[in-house]
Amino acid sequence: MFFPPSSSTESFVNRLNAWGREGVPFLFLIDFLGRAPLAWRTDEVDPARLRFNLKGITNDRADTNPPALPPYHFHKHPLSFEAYRQRFDYVVKNIQCGNSFLVNLSAPTPVATNLSLLEIYLHSRAPFRFWFHDRFVCFSPEAFVRIKDNRISSYPMKGTIAADLPDAGRIILADVKEAAEHATIVDLIRNDLSMVADRVWVERYRYLDKVTTHESTLLQVSSEVAGLLPDNFAGAYGDLLLKLLPAGSISGAPKPSTLRIIQEAEGYDRGYYTGIMGSFDGEVFESAVMIRYLEQQEENLVFKSGGGITSRSRAEDEYQELIDKVYLPFSYESTPALLRDDLRATAPVR
Repeated sequence: MFFPPSSSTESFVNRLNAWGREGVPFLFLIDFLGRAPLAWRTDEVDPARLRFNLKGITNDRADTNPPALPPYHFHKHPLSFEAYRQRFDYVVKNIQCGNSFLVNLSAPTPVATNLSLLEIYLHSRAPFRFWFHDRFVCFSPEAFVRIKDNRISSYPMKGTIAADLPDAGRIILADVKEAAEHATIVDLIRNDLSMVADRVWVERYRYLDKVTTHESTLLQVSSEVAGLLPDNFAGAYGDLLLKLLPAGSISGAPKPSTLRIIQEAEGYDRGYYTGIMGSFDGEVFESAVMIRYLEQQEENLVFKSGGGITSRSRAEDEYQELIDKVYLPFSYESTPALLRDDLRATAPVR
């Protein structure tokens, strides 16, 4: 079981089960360790404090025409390579000892910008977006599970490359390390879905998604794994999430030992980063993995990012991927030019 036993967990699960059974639209958040799950009826969500748009399920109809994006800066200050290398080496040592064969290693990156969290939310280009007043903004490209009628689908995402590299699509799809990592995650997700579905299959394998950032365009490799829920499912979304979490793409495999390695290696609290955000509109259940995540910590902003580590990984490549994933999902072409030169600042934190 992923969630630690507690009265708040039991209440969360029961509420989602009841609302699903009754067809009541709802919204929810689950942090990475399942310690602080939150759920609201959609009609009780205050847009002054929470705004979301999850593949078109939204409480923010006005965000289709936001005010013009002002000139801005976005400085990122990642930890030093030496500090990252210590965490990376610890993970690789555990993989070599057989304690895991895939670990998602993340780190916090302090950033500085003159934009508010709400401005970032309003101008983000991402299929799954969430703004929590004074706490965080998330603009995730990665779906977790989608449920309509009795069909459940999951969309694991592993493998990233700059789209402007010559023949980028062929390169990423031919990369042996990336292919092995992706195959591992697809197999893990297929196994997870088999715990809740009667029949599971891979609908699409290793297709390319394009992700636009304020600096460039990325290609990310995704797959679609699908299954059929049993006839007695009856909207028990709380019970379903209890069985599936944490998401394999942002933990690793096998999950229990990998979660221990993550906590020992990272040395910080992920919070809602790499948790799950989701909603139910009365007919369709949509959820997403909370990656591409910017958090307010007192007077500071911290962007949390990471990537999958296997026995084939190179520390230099994984470090650069962690930095590349610290971005704003704005169209580069529409970025105000006045401060554009500031966008590439990446001075390491020593």
